[in-house]
Amino acid sequence: MDWPTIAVIIPTYQREAVLCDTLRSVLAQDYPAYQVVVVDQTQTHQPATQHQLETWAEAGEITWYQVPWASLPAARNVGIERSHSDLVLFIDDDVVLPPGYLYAHARTFIERPEVGAVAGRVFDRMKLAEQEDLEIDYLPPEAMDPGIAWYHLDLVHTTQPQQVLTARGCNMSFRRELFDKHGLRFDERFSGSAVREESDFCLHIRSTGYIIWYSPEAHLVHLGEETGGCHDITTRSLNYQMNFYHNHFLLALKNLTLSQNLRLYGRLFDCHVLGHPPCNKDGNPLKVVSRGIFFVAGWLYTVYTLVTTLGKRGRLYADVKPEAL
Repeated sequence: MDWPTIAVIIPTYQREAVLCDTLRSVLAQDYPAYQVVVVDQTQTHQPATQHQLETWAEAGEITWYQVPWASLPAARNVGIERSHSDLVLFIDDDVVLPPGYLYAHARTFIERPEVGAVAGRVFDRMKLAEQEDLEIDYLPPEAMDPGIAWYHLDLVHTTQPQQVLTARGCNMSFRRELFDKHGLRFDERFSGSAVREESDFCLHIRSTGYIIWYSPEAHLVHLGEETGGCHDITTRSLNYQMNFYHNHFLLALKNLTLSQNLRLYGRLFDCHVLGHPPCNKDGNPLKVVSRGIFFVAGWLYTVYTLVTTLGKRGRLYADVKPEAL
């Protein structure tokens, strides 16, 4: 079989030993034609990490870019524009890949020409113990409704291949055509932890005629490290709360109809402000009021973002041209 080439892109921020472990897992794959691109937003590494990254880069085992900012969607765009391959695959910097992982992603594209993106299954380390008890075969119809899908998508426990609306950013792959022919890029206005940035991107795939296919065979283990990554880009603070709502509203205002926007607002308010299931937040009236203030402020912040970035097409770091180390 003529296997497509793959670029494995790993955005990373403030990770040390776990980043090296992730790279060892990638480099152990026996796929015939793939490159590893690390887009590093860490300004200063620990000596052991620095030495290991330099060793791999000098040996040509990885291509390593360092950038002077911290933005997950911008790092993805750097990887897209600095790689050359038939497929582009994104993983996080704290994952473990099983043998045959790259083959599993590539096989779906070969067997299904209508597929433009593959969403892989994610085994979250903290949820592995409950995996068998919560497994489901197929997602409910609501998981394809962009107004409320975000509360019905489950790429952890779902066992059967099927069409989906989006992928999880730690395990997703795309045909190069989406970037080269259709010009799609990740929106760099998704700030902080960048929650919903991959969902925003995947919603744009609908205009290309391609579909997104969930492949449980293309699975990995997501370690969910408590330090580094998006946890350091923005902590669970006032900034985190503001960015959380901002990013949800940005996805909605960019992509959804009026009725879909209203459904998303309603569900977001019910779950994250009032604290009803599945969020199960503290129902203390003062905390509800506080979350409500962030809800309103987040919407206003989103409108401000859209107005002040008109004409930029979601690119805030396009002038930065990093060179491989």
